[in-house]
Amino acid sequence: MRSDRVLHAVDSHTEGMPTRVITGGVPVIPGDTMFDRRRYFLENLDHIRKFLMNEPRGHAAMSGAILQPPTRPDADWGVLFIEVSGCLPMCGHGTIGVATVLVEAGMVEVQEPVTTIRLDTPAGLVVVDVKVEQRAARAVTLRNVPSFTLGLDRTVKTADFGEISYDVAFGGNFYAIVELESLGIAFERTNKQRMLDAGLAIMAAVNQSERPEHPENPEIAGCHHVYLAAPGSTARHSRHAMVIHPGWFDRSPCGTGTSARMAQLHSRGLLPLHTDFRNESFIGTEFTGRLVERTTVGGRSAVVPTVTGRAWITGTAQYLRDPDDPFPEGFEL
Repeated sequence: MRSDRVLHAVDSHTEGMPTRVITGGVPVIPGDTMFDRRRYFLENLDHIRKFLMNEPRGHAAMSGAILQPPTRPDADWGVLFIEVSGCLPMCGHGTIGVATVLVEAGMVEVQEPVTTIRLDTPAGLVVVDVKVEQRAARAVTLRNVPSFTLGLDRTVKTADFGEISYDVAFGGNFYAIVELESLGIAFERTNKQRMLDAGLAIMAAVNQSERPEHPENPEIAGCHHVYLAAPGSTARHSRHAMVIHPGWFDRSPCGTGTSARMAQLHSRGLLPLHTDFRNESFIGTEFTGRLVERTTVGGRSAVVPTVTGRAWITGTAQYLRDPDDPFPEGFEL
């Protein structure tokens, strides 16, 4: 076989959403922090992301993570999260997938019944507890970065859906949270294109009118996720469809989205600390979240969330690039 590139991967899915974990073939990315490495990667190595995420090796809803040595002494591994739309500062389902791979591939010291893994991510240190039985990862609980509400009852105007009320919250990424009922769209898969159209229109309007920005890091900015809350959702059990730029649904319940949703509900006085919150995805899978403490971010009230979910390994692979391949970075259709 001819190839001028070989990347080693363990593929997994977290409650339906893929995480392609790259375990070898990518050199150490320059940078003093994982956020610096993310910046360098986007500016100099983004062809690797496209090679792995785009068709024909990936697909329109592909997601992954590149393992790196950590940049801080209190972490076990560094992680760079990749997907078709770019490099996220943090990814909840990806973290659950990474932790599962690290345990089941023997890339950390495994202890039963709980193996604790400390991950160095662009959004900060993320501590993960993996429930282990007979060296198999049965559940993963991540302690996410502090999450907060940026604004409640904001409004934007869209051409096709009129004026829309939304809340915006941060859980590692920014989320516009919208009641689907207000759009006049039933929560059914047959309406998926209308939901996508609505979510993308809201996303564009939010970024144009009042683009969200992290109070401590202005490079973490912009809304690329819209949480469409289904009718009947409560502060104990919420169902949703998550629209993600440039135009697909999260198959998982979304870890950072779960964190942002809990921060929003807490700001509204609906979700107290130490209370289980079930967040259900568009395909019916679930994460369980909890808010475990209060804190501040840039002088703003915030909460620390945990998210519990499951992942399963689906395969291992070596991804090759033939020198004559007409799509060396894949393609988008």
